[in-house]
Amino acid sequence: MRKSLMGWESCSWGLCRPSVGSKPNKIHLEQPNQNRLFNPNLHPTLGSMARAPVLTFTDRGIYCPAGDFYIDPWRPVDRALITHGHADHARPGMGSYLATHQALPVMRHRLGTIDARGISYDEVRTIGRAQVSFHPAGHVPGSAQIRVEVAGEVWVASGDYKVVDDGLSDPFEPVKCHHFITESTFGLPVFRWPDQVAVAADLNAWWRGCVDAGKTAFLGAYSLGKAQRLMSMLDPSIGPILTHTAVENTNVVLRGQGIKLAETVHVTPELNPKEYPGALVLSPPSAQGSAWARRFGPQETAFASGWMALRGIRRRRAGDRGFVISDHADWAGLLWAIKQTEAESIYVTHGYTDIFTRYLNDHGWHAQVIPTQFEGALAEAEDGG
Repeated sequence: MRKSLMGWESCSWGLCRPSVGSKPNKIHLEQPNQNRLFNPNLHPTLGSMARAPVLTFTDRGIYCPAGDFYIDPWRPVDRALITHGHADHARPGMGSYLATHQALPVMRHRLGTIDARGISYDEVRTIGRAQVSFHPAGHVPGSAQIRVEVAGEVWVASGDYKVVDDGLSDPFEPVKCHHFITESTFGLPVFRWPDQVAVAADLNAWWRGCVDAGKTAFLGAYSLGKAQRLMSMLDPSIGPILTHTAVENTNVVLRGQGIKLAETVHVTPELNPKEYPGALVLSPPSAQGSAWARRFGPQETAFASGWMALRGIRRRRAGDRGFVISDHADWAGLLWAIKQTEAESIYVTHGYTDIFTRYLNDHGWHAQVIPTQFEGALAEAEDGG
């Protein structure tokens, strides 16, 4: 059961007070003011008495004037609220960080010594004049949507998210708000994820085929989140699961948090591949085809990514197989999540922003594209999103 911290806490964020109770179920609709990146045509009810917006979009990141903090900033700032530990959202150089307790260990592993504090899911903190809480995003362990409320006006910044329960991350929880900032990495109708049980069956059948052919199976996936999700889908009775250093270092961090993962063998320079017949090697996509990989002799390669739904990317990868599985929401998942928020206005960040925004506007939402430096479609395709 999640618990909220009680009492006052002095921190680099000023005086941060956990508020009594959890997230409110009811919100009072109040119209935001516009700023330089707001399109007034999207807010026809704005009046002369409108006040400053809760969140603004700047060249450093998403900024909250009432709390004087940024969400997932891409340039150095004094105070950063972080949705999750991937490199395009948790960057070095911030004065201080606030993230979920589950996200902090990976962030510290990646960023080194940082001034960082943790927060529980659903716990409400008062920072300046803003009430802030973190809610499960389902993307990777510790990932969160960040809810910001000022004088009854509620915004939610989603970070990256998926709406399918992977059994590893805290499942996505819709948060009602007036304004929702969403990703659209896979914001095209072509992206519709198959059932992950069926994908697991295909994945293990491919691995068995490699064993029967006397080949090592190489599976490429992002080191945080995707790799561990795949480990939970693999059948260890087929053979040993070997891991690249980038994957195993993340495994060590997550196991240290009490997250149960499948047994793995770290591929060190001293490891003799002949001692692990029938192995599957889990590595970042960039490691496939390298001298590190060639030491395993005859092999087949596969990639696990939402991008495997596109034939062109499958061909460009030049792998033997592609498995469609992603830690982002697909087309249907994005639309479902947005509907659940009951938001009036939608702000679309990285991914297929123009197409997805046009669809939202054509179907009754007030939507607009917000340029950010979060990794877009091409970068995700390279890393196996």
